[in-house]
Amino acid sequence: MMRPSVRPALLAVTLAAALAAQPAQAQFFWSPPDLSSPPVTGAEPSLGINMPGATPEELNAGLVWNLRAALNVAALQCDFEPTLLTVSNYNAMIAHHSKELQQSFDMLGKYFQRTVGKGKPGQSALDQYGTRIYSGYSTVQAQRNFCQTSGSIGRDAIFTDRGKLFEVARKRMGELKKSLTLTGDRYFGSPGYDYAAAIPPLEDACWKKGKLMNSCKVRWETEANKKRTGR
Repeated sequence: MMRPSVRPALLAVTLAAALAAQPAQAQFFWSPPDLSSPPVTGAEPSLGINMPGATPEELNAGLVWNLRAALNVAALQCDFEPTLLTVSNYNAMIAHHSKELQQSFDMLGKYFQRTVGKGKPGQSALDQYGTRIYSGYSTVQAQRNFCQTSGSIGRDAIFTDRGKLFEVARKRMGELKKSLTLTGDRYFGSPGYDYAAAIPPLEDACWKKGKLMNSCKVRWETEANKKRTGR
């Protein structure tokens, strides 16, 4: 009598154990878009930090405050996927890096007092800066990119030593900015996002007894095909 092979069962048990050891994480793509970016200094125009004449320390403060703003927006926008932990990671980051965040905010205040003007002009510039960077991280079409990237950065932030949050910002701010642009799966594109509605002509001349006339139908189908193919 032949003994049944134990290899399939053993393989299944091993695979299940390996999967159980991995933390559950959101995965919006089969093959995520490549958003990798080299480290930044904060002076790159593409980042939108916009601090002309800033010292390296002031640029670090700008990067840290932008990172905080982005993760704050993610905590508000991305809780539809709880496994990203955007809310708990943001709160943990605020607690863990409170001193560096306060120092960064104070340095930004001094920067605007120095470059815009003492007193009210500098304070107004700081307030406008804060409003502008927050609105810059709000996205709808690229929400999946932004949320998945923010979730990953949030994990990096809470496991980074105190006083080193600026290193996370330098390393990943370029990637975070890229995530604000709609990018589909590397293999399957963006199902649903690529859809373009083709509405038939509604003018009275194209309809007779409730039916679309052939001449208008041909024109409509031609235009719809152009929308689908881009040609």
